[in-house]
Amino acid sequence: MKETELQIRTLGDPVLLKRALPVNKVTDYYRDLLSRMSRLMYSASGVGLAAPQVGVSETLIVVDIGAGLYKLINPKITKREGVQISEEGCLSVPGVTMKIKRAKCVTVKALDDTGKPVIIEAEDLLACVFQHEIDHLNGKLIIEYASWLDKIKIKNKLPAITKAVKNERLRKQNTEPETM
Repeated sequence: MKETELQIRTLGDPVLLKRALPVNKVTDYYRDLLSRMSRLMYSASGVGLAAPQVGVSETLIVVDIGAGLYKLINPKITKREGVQISEEGCLSVPGVTMKIKRAKCVTVKALDDTGKPVIIEAEDLLACVFQHEIDHLNGKLIIEYASWLDKIKIKNKLPAITKAVKNERLRKQNTEPETM
């Protein structure tokens, strides 16, 4: 049986606004899903991806800022310190970036893809990406951090973003080979 190709869900998809459910048991299904999410993240030139962004409302994320891949299950931020403001974009909100205030350092507790508990102390960009992806697990998008002025700018971009996403999906559908 052919595996279903993952697609990044974009603004307007209700799965992005739902709180994801915890994973009860680490299985081959989740290991495979994390691997597929990683491949999609790399192909989209992203540094992080959460399961809701591919239509799976469960608490899984992948992160790689260039220092190694993290595949995490049920991640939780247990400690936040300091403040940083950085420009963020999101694969689910294409064409939009904004300055967001986040903790400079975070401690993340999770399970790795073998089910082993891990604790990660992250700072700077890595801390930012963990916070961003864990926000996705809680149904929160970067646009919720936007100022009223940024929200107006984003609103004006939405028709163009929606049209571009639909055109790209149609292009992919028309170029994929048929399967029997």
